[in-house]
Amino acid sequence: MEYRNAIFIITEERSCPIYNVGEELKVENDALTVPEAKPACLLLVRELIKAVAEKKSMERFSPSGIKKFKFECGGCVGLIRFEFKKDKGFATLQMKLLAAAEQRARMRHMDRFYDTLRNLEIFEPLDEDSLRDLSSLLQLKEYEANKIVLKKGDPGTSLYIVLEGRVAVIGDDGQTLSEMMVGDIFGEMSLLSGEAVTTTIHSRERTRLATLSSKDFKHVLIKFPILQVFFYRLLVERSQANTMRAGTISSGMTGRLTEINAVELFQLINSSQKTGRVQLVLEDGNALVVFNEGELVASKYQGLVGKEAFFALLAKGEGTFTYTSGLSLEEKELPVIGGFMGLIMEGMRRVDEQEA
Repeated sequence: MEYRNAIFIITEERSCPIYNVGEELKVENDALTVPEAKPACLLLVRELIKAVAEKKSMERFSPSGIKKFKFECGGCVGLIRFEFKKDKGFATLQMKLLAAAEQRARMRHMDRFYDTLRNLEIFEPLDEDSLRDLSSLLQLKEYEANKIVLKKGDPGTSLYIVLEGRVAVIGDDGQTLSEMMVGDIFGEMSLLSGEAVTTTIHSRERTRLATLSSKDFKHVLIKFPILQVFFYRLLVERSQANTMRAGTISSGMTGRLTEINAVELFQLINSSQKTGRVQLVLEDGNALVVFNEGELVASKYQGLVGKEAFFALLAKGEGTFTYTSGLSLEEKELPVIGGFMGLIMEGMRRVDEQEA
């Protein structure tokens, strides 16, 4: 029997650079259809043509029942095995509508979060069709509160996007370094660098994450090269944040307050006795904080100045900042506003009272 219209399913995968277990390969009138957003491998095409051209059954009898013949595709850096799933020869209009319904069902779990994905900065350059194609590669994972999502030292296998809930970045001493909310991305550092996970990630509450496997991540960057710019910038920002956590800061450094909060940033400048200014871009306006040899000499935010502006900024956990070294002659003459640690303690007391 010749199978010119058939569906095959991948049952085993070892370092294949393109396909995953469970994905379907469809042959229709000698044409191959591969999973969405993925290229067709010529080696696989050759093996599938050989499989469908053989005039024999795709199944055989054995003492334990009917077994399906397995086919292999190798010859590159990896290997996959696939087997016959079903004949497509009976595909009527009704069956095609059913297949379309099955595809919609597979996407339904992401539809709820489509607006979240659409509003992410990373996906702004993509049109609707491109974002739908990319969404088809995402898997949804759920975590209850206080569960480990990633563990330091583990190999990086996926990119994660927070769709619901929040997660915390945990340091070696168990201290919370930062928190990530809806729309934040993590896991990309390991995928881009090939190194192990550098920090442990916990779920703070019931959390839903969209994940993209390392294999699919590489194909996304190839298919949508404009995303490479975003991830390059993100990689630089994360590297700078890690450098600042290590206790160093230099002129021109930028970052996000989700990576290093305002209190940690100001304390780092104080302990390093830096002279310069921090410009912050926040959702409700811009701010400026000026340091002279690590001491606070000026602060402006939302019409507030001095200590009051500084206290208001300590509660900020979202936004971006840029540190620039050096002051003008006029700024160098400004008096110190107060003892830095005393300001921090007073400011944190006010933050606690507001939260209470």
